[in-house]
Amino acid sequence: MPHVVTQSCCSDASCVVACPVNCIHPAPGEPGFAEAEMVYVDPESCVDCGACVTACPVGAIVPHTKLTERQLPFIALNSSYFMDEPHADRTPLALVPTRRVVQADDVRIAVVGAGPAAMYAADELLKNPGVKVDVFDRLPTPYGLVRAGVAPDHQDTKLVTKLFRAIEEQPGFRYVLNVEIGRDLSHDDLARSYHGVVYAVGASADRALGVPGEDLAGSVSATDVVGWYNGHPDHGETYVDLGERRIVVVGNGNVALDVARILTADPETLAGTDIADLPLATLRGSAVQEVLVLGRRGPAEAAFTMPELIGLAGRDDVDVLVDNGGEEIVVDSPKTALIAELSRRRPTPGRRRIVLRFRTAPVAVVGDGSVQAIEVVRTDLRPDADGVPRAVPMGETEVIPCAMVLRSVGYRGRPVDGLPFDDATGTVPNDGGRVRPGVYVAGWIKRGPTGYIGTNKACAEETVTGLLDDLEHGHLTEPTVPVERLLMSLEGKVVDRSGWRRIDDTERGRGAERARPRVKIVDLPDLVAVARPPMTQTGREHRGLPIRQSTKRQTSRSRTPT
Repeated sequence: MPHVVTQSCCSDASCVVACPVNCIHPAPGEPGFAEAEMVYVDPESCVDCGACVTACPVGAIVPHTKLTERQLPFIALNSSYFMDEPHADRTPLALVPTRRVVQADDVRIAVVGAGPAAMYAADELLKNPGVKVDVFDRLPTPYGLVRAGVAPDHQDTKLVTKLFRAIEEQPGFRYVLNVEIGRDLSHDDLARSYHGVVYAVGASADRALGVPGEDLAGSVSATDVVGWYNGHPDHGETYVDLGERRIVVVGNGNVALDVARILTADPETLAGTDIADLPLATLRGSAVQEVLVLGRRGPAEAAFTMPELIGLAGRDDVDVLVDNGGEEIVVDSPKTALIAELSRRRPTPGRRRIVLRFRTAPVAVVGDGSVQAIEVVRTDLRPDADGVPRAVPMGETEVIPCAMVLRSVGYRGRPVDGLPFDDATGTVPNDGGRVRPGVYVAGWIKRGPTGYIGTNKACAEETVTGLLDDLEHGHLTEPTVPVERLLMSLEGKVVDRSGWRRIDDTERGRGAERARPRVKIVDLPDLVAVARPPMTQTGREHRGLPIRQSTKRQTSRSRTPT
């Protein structure tokens, strides 16, 4: 096999378009593309031209001769896909859906949020002449979970920011960062100044375990820990106790594996990444020897993806072990085959370990003021009325001593100012992204916390298609308040693209001094201070947005978001 895909797909589809023999599947327009963990290279069709390597925005495609030992399982993974999905009906070139272009006349769209869904939506909008896009975010930094959610040892995944940088350089794109909708501006403010508003605000809340003791100190969300080690301003004071031997993570999705991997990693392997300084220092003093990852159901139902599992299984500095409660693992997929192989491994004395423990549910978090243990119960899988295996508690409980309990059982969206909200799903009710003419949603607030970074591209395309339909049919309302007047009301607060560039350049410069990609600024006031432009010769600041002239310097009024 000349080339191999080695990580979850960004769904940009650049590799599909670049491939001259259509050997990368599933492709846009094919069944399963939007839901696929990754794309695969057909070993029988690949002609080793390398076009896909240069096209991939995250460096995920590697010639088979350059695979590391940890990446070798991806050869079998790529091959096995085509045993089940041969794509015998493929045409000589990939069929990528054609994009409609709408001619517009000074149409202004506000996009709320600056993560992947927002950036992809902005890109789709800007492909239409006459459309201008302002991207709002409550933080002074864009890119959402790519900046603050992707693990620091996954620097290749963060290469997608190169694509985002190209999007933000387009004419008609503008950042309005450090502005929170619902606090600094209302939805009605945006509706009066823009033809349409697209909300791509993600799903920032986490789901609770619903067990006693969950509010003890040391019982926190795994996503809080992710934000902590990634330098998110909201999580700088997250309580992280690494002073004891064991930490328990409840849930077994990709976030759970990320946290387990980082908390057991050799800190010196992380020292060359963009991990925040304080977490790195904390990890250097860590006493953690074991991270126990609990899953209510069995190996076949595990929520983590194959790329994440392969990466974890390939580590040679940490033992990865499996506890399936004594039950035999039924091998019926590449995932269960790898988990079965891990179950045969034995621990190495003195080495840190990650234990994937299946068929185990939490009963209570135990402690006196802070976490001391977690009480769990073994489960049995029984089909419900629809045939879906459900975890049913069985037998006596067990108390497992630990220093922290990290819940990683899913995200949920928060209500959005001025929009309807479905509390059961944690989403804004919508029809293909349309809430009503002029108001739209994209990303997790639209569809729930599913998919990967690249899934947001197809999601954003669908939403923008609905917006363009409304534009062409005259369903969008003309603004009554000029955008520049609205932005003038934010004088002294906005961080624009130049401000973000100053933050980016400062972080990268500090990183270069220490052989790191960047050293993140994690304090919100410091981020805003770095974003400010230098004083001009007249003593006035130029902020890149229309502002009233003033003879004295403006001060930041930002505060830490809640």
